[in-house]
Amino acid sequence: MKILFSSRIEPAERWLPLLRELLPNDAISTEEENPDVAIIAAPPKGTLEKLGNAKLIQHLWMGVEALLADPGLPRHVPLARLVDPGMTAAMTETVLAHTLDWHRRLYRYRAQQKEAKWHRFRQYMASDHTVGILGMGALGTAAAARLLPLGFNVVGWSRRPKKVDGVQCFTDLSSVLSMSDVVVCLLPLTPDTRGVLNKESLAKIKKGGGIINCARGPHIVRDDLIAALDAGHIAHAWLDVFDKEPLPADDPLWRHPGVSITPHAAALTEPRTAVKEIAKNVEAIRRGEKPPHLVDFAAGY
Repeated sequence: MKILFSSRIEPAERWLPLLRELLPNDAISTEEENPDVAIIAAPPKGTLEKLGNAKLIQHLWMGVEALLADPGLPRHVPLARLVDPGMTAAMTETVLAHTLDWHRRLYRYRAQQKEAKWHRFRQYMASDHTVGILGMGALGTAAAARLLPLGFNVVGWSRRPKKVDGVQCFTDLSSVLSMSDVVVCLLPLTPDTRGVLNKESLAKIKKGGGIINCARGPHIVRDDLIAALDAGHIAHAWLDVFDKEPLPADDPLWRHPGVSITPHAAALTEPRTAVKEIAKNVEAIRRGEKPPHLVDFAAGY
């Protein structure tokens, strides 16, 4: 098969040797004009319009909202999200790190160090706290599986009913928020989830709680979050994603004492593990089968 690799962000030199190793009989290039399969991530302008004859568009990332917003995307061509084991592991590590940072009050000790202040905060057991995960897909389920053995109570919210061992799952957002000490956002960005963490919903989280957003910036109404932080209702927020990226230097989030910022680095696609999933999808297309993780265009993910 003819396979196009096209990305302005993901370096081809990291991907092409690995892809060619697993798909030795296929022609893989960065210049194919009429591909059977297109492997893309933030492709150059005009690329999507040329993929109308493809059998599959394989995204290199999990989030697809930017692609779906592009009028050039041929919607009759199957579009697959990438569920990468390496990315899932990295996201789980990030969620654990931020949850423990809140639970052990490490962020407060770092602030004290700047003032040479010696003060111990109350210690809690993991079982004293409930972590609410918004989005019980591959990432949310994996994070829950690592939090539970540490002793945390875990509740989850999803659009459709889910059953996850050890997790109380709800389709009612208010129920999850009101039970949560820490809220982890791992949702896809859709019209229904944009602004899901706003003045009203933030107020339902237990006082002194934390917010961890590793999904998309528009899930949170920034000014509402800042107000909740200033009021002391939310103790701290760990933000990896923002409405505009890179985050402008004059954005107040940079200097807010209640915010920890990372540059959309919570979980990066890992070529060493991702190419195996891509190769499986290519082989499924070759056999005339549907690959997993196809995007539901109506749902937006």
